[in-house]
Amino acid sequence: MKKKLYEVAHSRAGDKGNTLMLSLIPYNEQDYQALCEKVTAEKVKEHLREIVEGNVIRYEVPNIAALQFVCHQALLGGVTTSLSADTHGKSLSYALLEMEIEF
Repeated sequence: MKKKLYEVAHSRAGDKGNTLMLSLIPYNEQDYQALCEKVTAEKVKEHLREIVEGNVIRYEVPNIAALQFVCHQALLGGVTTSLSADTHGKSLSYALLEMEIEF
């Protein structure tokens, strides 16, 4: 069965220059392992292909049952140079949560 990530997790976003950080935190810790298996850096890069121009690196944070995605070249130059309406990329956490996975 396919589910959107927002059905099983929530997300937070942060930025540093032109780099976007997205966390993915399951509502239930029991779902953490499934997210580790299904939400890879490659799949996130593909899902955000119109936004992220650089590499996506995934970090696992098992002690708090979370995943962190570091997305390079994702903010059109960063806060001080971007003409984007969302220079910090806060809305991109919702873009991640729109991703569908087999669950």
